[in-house]
Amino acid sequence: MGKLKIGILKINKVDKEVAEHLEKELPKIFPKSECEIISEVFPVPIEAYNKNRKQYYSSIILARIREKTKNFGFDIVLGVTELDLYVPHLNFVFGEAECPGKIAIISLHRLRPEFYGSKPNRKLHFERALKEAVHEIGHTLGLPHCSNQSCVMFFSNSILDTDRKTFHFCEKCFKLVKRKCGNG
Repeated sequence: MGKLKIGILKINKVDKEVAEHLEKELPKIFPKSECEIISEVFPVPIEAYNKNRKQYYSSIILARIREKTKNFGFDIVLGVTELDLYVPHLNFVFGEAECPGKIAIISLHRLRPEFYGSKPNRKLHFERALKEAVHEIGHTLGLPHCSNQSCVMFFSNSILDTDRKTFHFCEKCFKLVKRKCGNG
């Protein structure tokens, strides 16, 4: 396998600096990878909105991204949005991905410290966004959730879980990542 090509797709209006941070940092985490922000901005599929929940069903958005980007030339497309996402049976999700697959999405909505009543903190917001991006891309590579609480593949049931874990893979998960990226 050559370089793993990751495309970042902004869904609706997204903080440009967060997208640029992900573009810069993701290749440092995934061996033999390159990352690029897709110039086109993806519109929000109106059918994804659930007016009772006041949230967006992430699986519908994933399906639309898959349709739209299948000929874009990326191995993985990571959608980034400010929308509040959910899947049935959960109150919210920070992201969702095909596992394994080529499409993932993360929401910045609940990653902002202000969402929890704290003061804005760009550094913390960027760190949380990177953790969730790495986690969802890990799923596209076929990685399941990990029981190691510091591994980026640990399931985040709340923002406390996201803050506790690192943006790195544990040794076991990283072996799988290296194999998927052609280094193992």
